[in-house]
Amino acid sequence: MPSERYDLIIRNGEVIDGSGAPRRKADVGVQGDRISNIGDLSQSKADVEFDAANRVVAPGFIDVHTHDDHALLSKPDMTYKTSQGVTTIVAGNCGVSLAPLRFTGDRPPPPLDLLGDGYKFPRMSDFFDAIAADPAALNAALLCGHTTLRVGAMDDLQRPATDDETSEMRDHLAEALDAGAVGLSTGLAYEPANPAPTSEVLKLAELLGPAGALYTTHLRNEGNDIVESLEEAFHIGRESDAAVVLSHHKLTGKENIGRSEETLELIESIRKEQRVDLDVYPYVAGSTVLQPWRLGEARRVIITWSVPEPEAGGRDLADIAEEWGLTQEEACERLQPAGAIYFMMDESDVQRIIKYPHSMIASDGLPHDHHPHPRLWGTFPRVLGKYSREENLISLEDAVYRMSGKPAEVFGLSGRGEVAVGNFADMVVFNPDTVIDKADFENPMEPAAGIDAVFVNGHAIYRDGASTGARPGKALKRQSSAAY
Repeated sequence: MPSERYDLIIRNGEVIDGSGAPRRKADVGVQGDRISNIGDLSQSKADVEFDAANRVVAPGFIDVHTHDDHALLSKPDMTYKTSQGVTTIVAGNCGVSLAPLRFTGDRPPPPLDLLGDGYKFPRMSDFFDAIAADPAALNAALLCGHTTLRVGAMDDLQRPATDDETSEMRDHLAEALDAGAVGLSTGLAYEPANPAPTSEVLKLAELLGPAGALYTTHLRNEGNDIVESLEEAFHIGRESDAAVVLSHHKLTGKENIGRSEETLELIESIRKEQRVDLDVYPYVAGSTVLQPWRLGEARRVIITWSVPEPEAGGRDLADIAEEWGLTQEEACERLQPAGAIYFMMDESDVQRIIKYPHSMIASDGLPHDHHPHPRLWGTFPRVLGKYSREENLISLEDAVYRMSGKPAEVFGLSGRGEVAVGNFADMVVFNPDTVIDKADFENPMEPAAGIDAVFVNGHAIYRDGASTGARPGKALKRQSSAAY
């Protein structure tokens, strides 16, 4: 039996390693920031020991769809993520990234204001340097946002970019990729990006294939025109030779209930020709900036923040409108700029997409909202507790794989996503019998139950229900995306 001395030993746990393989009982030994042994370490000692009896030891979860860009610097403990078992995030989704942006004025246009007011990085390398100089608790990979590129290069966002503007955006994207960004993200459903034709996106995406970078996209439409929007994404990926990630795949509006059967069948057929993956959050409500046109899709709307009416945060739009004696559309105008939660999906579609084998679990949480969507605090334990344990929709091993091994593979995060010798010591210890989300739409900032400890690069960042204050996170730069 090995008798080496370790910095950390996690003993007596059931290891679910993130590969999809069955769990096994084993100790895990850590030296420095790496896993150095897995097996029977009963004869070995360590500076720090953690008893994981009757617990699962899993790779730290990788949240591939976040808007945590500014929170990495303003909220570096990131308890809303560490309390879920998350050890790595991918920021810069939906076309919205903190860098690279040359911006003048008091406030960037929506949806860039989802990230707060931290726009001060004209180059992606500047942002990487800031993260490295002042680390967060978590590791972070970064996407370069198409909307951010547009806002920095264009004086009028209600039109396609000119050749000169496109050339400027390409230069900034090239710098971002050289700095280590993992890909380009788009949010073509949002007003600052919606006027961009496919050809504009393609001019940028041409840089992705040679760099081994990803194309991630909030589709142009997730309702009636979702098939056409999917085909646009596939076309961009195919022409640029880039793997595609479909952001928060869903179907919105009551007329589209059940159409996930159609979209998943289409995705599966396309995967025979090109790499396409997707992420999904486990809720029937989404959250973004307040957009009046969404009112027709939503059964209920909760305001998450409002600049002119901050007391509206957490209240139903219908109640606010009635109190003010206005229509909901008129109330929207009075509330702007603002954010909202929209109940506009069906549970049957959510479950079907979660069950789809090429889905990754992700939060899409908004850490700067006054009254956030509960997915910010509850996404990963919700899948483990509700959809795996209670509803048996997917096995626990599969759930862990969708949160760790698969995202690491898709985003090219080498050495992460699996509990394996030689990999970085990013791990979560949780109780499989009690893990569950506690955040809901009334109390959205409640930490989950059943998360015992979280380690990043060999350091405990969350233990005994609280952040430890340790900030061992690293900026993860692009190596390669998954080959097909």
